[in-house]
Amino acid sequence: MRKNNDFGLLILRITIGLLMLLHGFAKFNGALDYISGMLVEKGLPGFFSYGVLVGEILAPIAIIVGFRTRIAALIYAFNCFVAVLMAHSADIFKMGEHGGWALELLGLYFFTALVLFFTGGGKYSASTKSNWD
Repeated sequence: MRKNNDFGLLILRITIGLLMLLHGFAKFNGALDYISGMLVEKGLPGFFSYGVLVGEILAPIAIIVGFRTRIAALIYAFNCFVAVLMAHSADIFKMGEHGGWALELLGLYFFTALVLFFTGGGKYSASTKSNWD
């Protein structure tokens, strides 16, 4: 069977990008205010909450189209890491109510982003000439 790694990377980019975009769009329905409040409670500036839009809207769009995939994936992974630290740190060693790790979805997002960081977006990408592609 012929290897289709680039096509596989395209499917991975589209899937992981669209799934995170849905989380990003939800931030426009009041969730951004919640995140801002959480940051202020922890002694951080509330405007840092706009970084969530970078990690959950801009980075996924860049990943989907394959524009600077490696840097977009790194931003995406950082967003997941911060989400664990800020909102889910109590669940790091917990099991979910239906079995499996309580943070398995965030884990899948994080490690998939790392895969894209190390592999790049493949030849079916908007940009392919830079080291960040």
